[in-house]
Amino acid sequence: MWQPANPVEMPSDGRVFGTDRRVRLGDVTPKGRLRLDATARYLQDIANDDAVDGAYSDIHGWVVRRTEMWVHQFPLYMTDVSVKTWCGGYGSHWAERRTTITSADGARIESAALWVHVDMQTMKPTPLPEDFLSMVHIASAGRKIRANLMVGRSLPPLDSPGATSEAWPVRFTDMDAVGHMNNASYWIALEEYLSTHSDARRAPLHATVEHHLAVDPGDEVRIVTQDLGDRVVLRHVLSDDRVAAVTQLVSL
Repeated sequence: MWQPANPVEMPSDGRVFGTDRRVRLGDVTPKGRLRLDATARYLQDIANDDAVDGAYSDIHGWVVRRTEMWVHQFPLYMTDVSVKTWCGGYGSHWAERRTTITSADGARIESAALWVHVDMQTMKPTPLPEDFLSMVHIASAGRKIRANLMVGRSLPPLDSPGATSEAWPVRFTDMDAVGHMNNASYWIALEEYLSTHSDARRAPLHATVEHHLAVDPGDEVRIVTQDLGDRVVLRHVLSDDRVAAVTQLVSL
């Protein structure tokens, strides 16, 4: 099994950007805990706010390839949370954004998101801007990271015994300004799984979504779910059996 990265302590020096927000009604399950897709939106929002506040030369030219969440305790409805983010490391064309979501009552979610810097016209990777590197170097401590897609390796075939498959509607509201399914929407499939598996929905847990291909308007998608014993894997599968995304859930 692919081994996740370890949470990284918030740096004492360098750029750390933070904001506060309240967990609202549209962010929670019927029992009042913060949903994972809403958490992914929180991560997107603070990433954008950080880029605007830092006046990065390229605010929008980033595509997420993998997001990991370590959920130690879920925030609850109407809880005020502190969201803080910093660069945990980088490579030649990509960077890792670390984010923590915490509250006074002990809620804590840590995350690591791998973002690739791209040319918005061609969507091909391009080198990290110099002003970005100079801004994040101290906080990242110069830590180098790799951009390999790992979660989807060595998985059983889609039609393996025990695998379940169900159609997954692609909605207009799932699309973002780039014209592809927004990365937060991929987490909805995991929330649907958790809604029917009470033994798996409790923290602490580690969840990862890794993006292999884009889901576009009009695509036919199905979710293939497999319980592999030490983890649960869900795959967004296109009509030609190509895998667009792999989600992995591990209880901690």
